[in-house]
Amino acid sequence: MESQGLTSAQAPETQQEQFEAAAVEQEEATAAAPATANEAVETTQETTLSAEVPENEAETESAAPAANPYADKTQPELIDLLAKMLEERPVQNLRGDVEAVKIAFYKAGRAEIETQRAEFIAGGGDPEAFKPAENDNEARFKELLVRYREKRDAFTNHAEQEKERAYAAKLRIIEELKELVNGNETLGQTFNTFRELQQRWKDAGIVPQDKIKDLWETYHHHVENFYNYIKINKELRDLDLRKNYEAKTALAEEAEALMLDPSATDAFHKLQKLHEEWREVGPVAPEFKDALWERFKAASTQINKRHQEYFEGIKAEQKQNLALKTELCEKVEELAGSAFTSHKEWNAASEQIIEIQKVWKTIGFAPKKDNTKIYERFRTACDKFFEAKRTFYQGMKAEIADNLQAKLDLCVQAEALQDSEDWKATTDALIALQKKWKEIGATSRKHSEQVWKRFRAASDKFFARKAEHFGNQDSQYAENLARKQEMLEEMRRRLHEKVDITFDTIKDYQRRWAEIGFVPIRKKEAVQSEYRKIVDGLFEQLRGEERERHIRNFRDKVSKIQESGSRRLNQERDRLYNKIRQIEGDIQIWENNIGFFAKSKNAEALMREVQNKIARAKEQIATMMEKIRMIDHPEPAPAPETEAGTAPKAESAPATEVPDQENAATNTTEKE
Repeated sequence: MESQGLTSAQAPETQQEQFEAAAVEQEEATAAAPATANEAVETTQETTLSAEVPENEAETESAAPAANPYADKTQPELIDLLAKMLEERPVQNLRGDVEAVKIAFYKAGRAEIETQRAEFIAGGGDPEAFKPAENDNEARFKELLVRYREKRDAFTNHAEQEKERAYAAKLRIIEELKELVNGNETLGQTFNTFRELQQRWKDAGIVPQDKIKDLWETYHHHVENFYNYIKINKELRDLDLRKNYEAKTALAEEAEALMLDPSATDAFHKLQKLHEEWREVGPVAPEFKDALWERFKAASTQINKRHQEYFEGIKAEQKQNLALKTELCEKVEELAGSAFTSHKEWNAASEQIIEIQKVWKTIGFAPKKDNTKIYERFRTACDKFFEAKRTFYQGMKAEIADNLQAKLDLCVQAEALQDSEDWKATTDALIALQKKWKEIGATSRKHSEQVWKRFRAASDKFFARKAEHFGNQDSQYAENLARKQEMLEEMRRRLHEKVDITFDTIKDYQRRWAEIGFVPIRKKEAVQSEYRKIVDGLFEQLRGEERERHIRNFRDKVSKIQESGSRRLNQERDRLYNKIRQIEGDIQIWENNIGFFAKSKNAEALMREVQNKIARAKEQIATMMEKIRMIDHPEPAPAPETEAGTAPKAESAPATEVPDQENAATNTTEKE
């Protein structure tokens, strides 16, 4: 290995050769002495550069970061997270995360207290009488913080002990280094011992900060004495200088790579470790020393500058936060100074205050010197507003009492309706009461929930009974539908078979249909439409049969009138023409009315009824025209055959008395 100095093959074989080699090394060490002085200056520069920390970094780092990664977590989540950190991560790496968790925890606690305070005051509570609810999370969180501090203190104490141990070890190394020049070993053995001491020095670890400078000066002094005394050969020294050059070049490259690190704080802290390693590396050749140091220094300067700019950015953001919070304070102060005169205005203003408080919680910290002050200003303005609101409502006690009485009256009315079975009317009445309830103002907190539960209980009881009633009714409607469909099939067969139909038969169908009752609403229109269609068919068939009987009876009547002379026939003829003109006038009126019905709410039903009237009227006209034709062209009525096959005399055939068809009124529709 290079660090082991001369090998046994390279060592002088005689005592004389050892002294000659030592003399040569003495001359080379003397020539290299100026470089040793420069190296001491370089070490001082390194120490100064590595300490380039912003003046107020300690204060700035104590403030909350620009974006706290734990800000959106709840207190229980933060407790679990801190406990997990203490179990799984080294305590020396937890400081930043613990501070962020602590800030997020107490911010969440303050937000919860402010929410409780706002709700308490909004409900008419005295701000001075407000007491936040007990928070069990805080005790557990404090236990974890104590545990963290104990572990941190234990680590710190251990680290200090280790530094003292390292300091004592390095003092012993210096003493061994001082004695090294007095040994009787060969040059190769001496140099190997020197390399071992250097490695032990490097492995000894960090020493207390206040002892670093003196310790390093003493160490370098004796290293220079060693080089001067043992006159290490130039080739070995050049090798050592080259190794140091390579090591410091690598450190400079690492520093330059840190310039691209996205985290300014991580790059800064990594740079401090590079400076520690730089101090551990020995000197380089004088011709490279300044250039190499300037390269490392330039990268360090850029990293330090970016670190400073990062914290200046935090300061700028905190100033902006202060401006935003100041604006919110002014808005709250304006509302707190306003004179509202109604419950509606106070509620609207309260909603504005609550929205402003929500916005406040989304804004980060202000500068440390202003943060507490601006918070107190905001809190004072909010307290002033809610105190004024409380004073206003104290003056509204009489109105609140009236509101309570009005709501109690509504409770009595609702309770009187809760057992009703008039579902439609009672539903409308309760909805009207609910509307009145909303229009009544607020009541006291003491009675608000109680009176509301009473009113709601009465409403809920009625609507529960209504739901149960109509739930049972659905099955009855389905059964009615099946019965009506069976009845439709029966009526359809009766219509198609063309058996004799009487008016009583149709009325019986209508009675049975009405007695069955309601069907499901989604089927009502279809089944009712089919029913009307079949009933209309039955009436049409009935009218056809009646018309034929009526014509036969009228023919017999004409034959009898002929025996009394033509005067009675002419009177009958005039009567029929007058009736036709009357019906035609009615038809014209009904046809004109159809245009008006098209604009009405129940247009379809009304138009269908009028059209049925027109159709029946036209049938009556056709029948009367047939009667007039029979009067104008009388024909003898054929005589029915008897059992013996002979026709009876005309006077022996009894005439069947039927009402005039033109005067008969027939209904063809039914309302369910």
